[in-house]
Amino acid sequence: MNDLSREIQELKQSVVVLNKDLKVMEEDMLFPSNTRLNVFLSLDVGEFFKLEGVRLKVDSNVVTSYLYSEEERMALAKGGMHRLHLGNIDTGEHTISAFFIGSGPNGREFKRGTSLKFNKESGPKYVEVRVADSEAKQQPEFSIREW
Repeated sequence: MNDLSREIQELKQSVVVLNKDLKVMEEDMLFPSNTRLNVFLSLDVGEFFKLEGVRLKVDSNVVTSYLYSEEERMALAKGGMHRLHLGNIDTGEHTISAFFIGSGPNGREFKRGTSLKFNKESGPKYVEVRVADSEAKQQPEFSIREW
């Protein structure tokens, strides 16, 4: 019986490794590195902004909209990052825009946006959409930066 259990565990482990390899191959086929755009969201906020959702545009096309749960906000506040978008774009100049919805101080509804023009060259492109508290201004700051 122990030999059978060991074989089953080995098979399970092989399936996990195979599944991971298939996922990587699928991502490489769907999103070749020469045209790949990865957009991540990070959150460094406390008292000035509570993120509820974000809408992301690349050029003039909405590529994703996302609403965050309390658990997701907590994970982001602890230093996590959310891959907001994985897609393909051609080389050349592009504009990425992010629109944030949430609540600010005293529970007021808060809507803000930010944009970045960037040049996509050969190879994958990584972009971070960031929300952070500004102690000096006593309000949140929204930014987009290339990695």
